Amino acid sequence: MSSIEKSSEADAQAVPGAATVYVCITCRHPGQAEIEPRPGAILAAATAKAAEGTSVVIKPVRCLANCTRGLSAAVRCNGSWTYVFGGLDAACASALVDGARLLASAADGIMPWRERPQSLKRGLIARVPPMDFEEPE
Repeated sequence: MSSIEKSSEADAQAVPGAATVYVCITCRHPGQAEIEPRPGAILAAATAKAAEGTSVVIKPVRCLANCTRGLSAAVRCNGSWTYVFGGLDAACASALVDGARLLASAADGIMPWRERPQSLKRGLIARVPPMDFEEPE
């Protein structure tokens, strides 16, 4: 188990309902040659470091299927919408943590647009409703 996974598990146990950032560790920039470590793994490590001391949980995942707009990450919180972002780089690590904290504190389950870091405004790929979502009439 990697140090990212260990710290994420400890954070998840310490703060139930915390926002989670899933970072694709197999991501690379479109057209980039195969290199190790993968840029996605570098982003995951930077995001885990940026999340230290917060309630945000970082979970590395293998492929978010957003390869043409990598590097990719998804931000979710129970009862909230899930956000998928692309076009990221390691410099976006703090923005992902800030976005996760915004989502966790949003009463309506929607990450506020105005407060969102610029890289998350620019890199939004999709917003997915919560499992129990019903459109208001």
